[in-house]
Amino acid sequence: MTVSAPLLTEQEPAATAAGPYRRMVKSFLANRLALTGLVILGLLLVFCFIGPLIHHTDQTHTRLADATLSPGTRGHLLGTDDVGRDVLGRLMVGGQTSLEIGIAAGLLATLIGTVWGAISGYAGGWIDSIMMRVVDAGIAIPALFLLLVTATILRPTVPVQILIIGCVSWLVPARLVRAEALSLRSRDYVQAMKAMGGGHRRAVFRHVIPNAIGTVVVNATFQVADAILLIAYVSFLGLGVAPPKTDWGGMLSKGISYTSEGYWWLIFPAGLAIVLVVCAFNCIGDGLRDAFEVRLQGR
Repeated sequence: MTVSAPLLTEQEPAATAAGPYRRMVKSFLANRLALTGLVILGLLLVFCFIGPLIHHTDQTHTRLADATLSPGTRGHLLGTDDVGRDVLGRLMVGGQTSLEIGIAAGLLATLIGTVWGAISGYAGGWIDSIMMRVVDAGIAIPALFLLLVTATILRPTVPVQILIIGCVSWLVPARLVRAEALSLRSRDYVQAMKAMGGGHRRAVFRHVIPNAIGTVVVNATFQVADAILLIAYVSFLGLGVAPPKTDWGGMLSKGISYTSEGYWWLIFPAGLAIVLVVCAFNCIGDGLRDAFEVRLQGR
């Protein structure tokens, strides 16, 4: 008995600290919609990034002799487009572009919004007022309008699209993190750190942002979904990445002109892919939000 008691005492704090995170993981795994979204996202990632290694197709050269072949023909499971390029291979390559732009732009928007909102909420006063008026002015202008204007001025390459979407999508994360920062700045551990001589930078990056991580992570999933929709909108209007590259929105835009001719394989695969990936990220975000609420309740 005298030997086992200290061991239990040493293990108890670690178990207590790990408890909320275990509850969070358990809550997420118990959410069927979140798990479904995670599986769908994983399958789409495998399809887009590993699929081209198995299904070899040339997406840069046209084969007019094979144009608009029906699905199920030899070598063309989803048929071909109007210039003879394989739709299945193009769906994989377009998915790479859509996911790369969406994920990178969503993370960029979350990063900018997190830093802006944390500084604004922690500083308070006139600094907070000015920074939030900038956010209010940005929200008043539709993001799609700003995206279309900048897309007509700049050449729509992948890095440019990421930068543009990231820079027009950070406003909502900024507001959410700012609300968290207003609450966190008055907490005892932040006041104790300031009393010990800690600077404002340390308070923001070591205390405010890490303790708002739940809001940041959940919002990041929704930002990625919104970014994928934005790039689909822009590409549908003909201002997406330049050929021969493509994305799901560009494929949908090109295929919609053949609706009356019954070439459904030029429309539905890309449209279904957009719906699936957006729903997957939204389901994951909902699951993460519920999981973080469980972790906070367990503190």
